[in-house]
Amino acid sequence: MKQLWRIVVLLQFILSLRVIGRMIRTARGTKIHPVDPHTVARQDSVTVLLPVLNETKRLAPCLDGLISQGPAIVEIIVIDGGSTDSTSDLVRSYSQRDPRVRLLEAGTASAGSNGKAHNLKAGFAASSPNSTWILTIDADVRPKAGLTDALLAHAERESVNVLSAATRQRLSGAGEGLLHPSMLTTLVYRFGIPGIATRDALAVQANGQCMLVKRRVLDAVGGFDKVQNSICEDVTLARLITLSGEAVGFYEAGNLVDVEMYSDWRETWTNWSRSLPMHDRFSGLSTVIGLAEVTLVQAAPVWLGHLARKRFGPGHPVTVLNTVLVITRIGVLFGTARAYVEKPWTYWLSPVCDLPVAIRLWLMAARRQHTWRGRALERGGNT
Repeated sequence: MKQLWRIVVLLQFILSLRVIGRMIRTARGTKIHPVDPHTVARQDSVTVLLPVLNETKRLAPCLDGLISQGPAIVEIIVIDGGSTDSTSDLVRSYSQRDPRVRLLEAGTASAGSNGKAHNLKAGFAASSPNSTWILTIDADVRPKAGLTDALLAHAERESVNVLSAATRQRLSGAGEGLLHPSMLTTLVYRFGIPGIATRDALAVQANGQCMLVKRRVLDAVGGFDKVQNSICEDVTLARLITLSGEAVGFYEAGNLVDVEMYSDWRETWTNWSRSLPMHDRFSGLSTVIGLAEVTLVQAAPVWLGHLARKRFGPGHPVTVLNTVLVITRIGVLFGTARAYVEKPWTYWLSPVCDLPVAIRLWLMAARRQHTWRGRALERGGNT
């Protein structure tokens, strides 16, 4: 038993140095800020790609936000992957309000492939070759006026050709307030605090909910063709881009954009955990290391600290290490509070979900076949 303790604590110590060092290195990143529209140069033009599937209930606020953007947006292509509700009628009604909005029927994705990636591929192929930027937006995103100008200005300021926004989250209630922050925190422990750009494929963060990519960069990596069988198509695309030599940025955007990803905690548990391991053909051993960090540095210290205190006493190095990690976790809890529009009271209890979340991510990373909206998805060996 003593030997097992030594192994666990040695791993925990090594991984905690990695995690805390990563947080320190990324603590002084930059953020996307609103800009005065009168000061924005108009040489850039943006195509918005908005993939949808049965989105009648939540698409309207997204389209309202997009048509409120300035003249930098030249087209808003809503790509339908085979909706059976009135999504297409809703899009056509917006086309009458704003000619930049147009509907593209992409048809159903092939069996086992990622439907969102399928839609994005079709939309990119149908987009105007004259636009200089591609902005991917999800149907559950609520863009505020000025978002596009702010993204373009930040890209210029940071000298990056690819960036995405850490969207602020809207939670459905107490249940999701308990679970969602625990899952979000796994990203901080594995990748650090948003605010930097990197060319390291294993350190990159990306969010396809709001991702701006220069067209020529997207063309250079083959568009969305090589992410068709990825469970986390946005991260796989970002990794492809870093391997081409481009830096990819990930930044907080404050009040400029928010999102309500899921309707309740059950959807969060089932659906976000599918892509959250960020496991693809590039990740390899880094997936294992990242999930080990989540398990031993984020999730386990409360329990290990209690056991160590009973077994070794309060002054033992094992107890001290886990106490420090518990304090770190509390600090991260306060830090991630700004990622939420409103926080249910259960937000402050979310660390109790860390261990079940860690176990869930291990299981989902090992699973090759997944289900999303009734369609089977299979993580491809080459994507």
